[in-house]
Amino acid sequence: MIKLPFLKGKEEEAYGNQDPGAPLIELRDIYKIYYMGDEEVHANDGISLKIWRGEFVAIVGKSGSGKSTLMNIIGALDTPTEGEYILGGIDTSEMTDDELAEIRNKMIGFIFQQYNLLPKLNILENVELPLQYAGLGPAERKKKAMESLERVGLQNKWKNMPSQLSGGQQQRVSIARALAGDPSLILADEPTGALDSKTSKEVLNFLKKLNDEGNTIVMITHDPSIAMNSKRVVRIMDGKIMFDGDVKEYAAKL
Repeated sequence: MIKLPFLKGKEEEAYGNQDPGAPLIELRDIYKIYYMGDEEVHANDGISLKIWRGEFVAIVGKSGSGKSTLMNIIGALDTPTEGEYILGGIDTSEMTDDELAEIRNKMIGFIFQQYNLLPKLNILENVELPLQYAGLGPAERKKKAMESLERVGLQNKWKNMPSQLSGGQQQRVSIARALAGDPSLILADEPTGALDSKTSKEVLNFLKKLNDEGNTIVMITHDPSIAMNSKRVVRIMDGKIMFDGDVKEYAAKL
């Protein structure tokens, strides 16, 4: 059980004893509303969605569809204007910024389009960083980070700086960093957006391998062909879910 200091009493007990058959992610009638002058913009407009442990789900939509807003809510980077977001049995909808930061650090591993590696740290230190924020000691951080680098086949390059690696290798470091804390959810935001087609295929194959190992992956993409690498597709348009189903069913509609 992950210890989250802001969870007290019954709430912490509920988290520790949650039904393993319950969804990992549950969005209940989510609205995210912005105001541009006098105009009310519904970036998310009544979204309800359940994602179970071990799924590989692609959330796909064009620019302006609302998928990035939804990603921010799923990633505990933002809270909805209305509705509930339950992650691992915890309602995140009205959390403080500090509480959301702890949820992100303990429960979510992020993979970004631009890798977001710190150029002045070697790759081991980059992978260790979220573990340091989580309060792990130096020896445990190094052990977990090396194990994570081994999973992506980069343990022999641990001393290298990010600039000494190819784009694909840097993305694998990003994946290792996401895995290091053993998160409940891996959230991949356009993970192949900065890569050529060959390297993109390698990264997608690696994500599929991680899913086969039991990791829950939610991938955000604007590209239907990238979404085809998942097992389930959720298509967003104008802030609403327009399709939610098996990837084969999605392929038949393209």
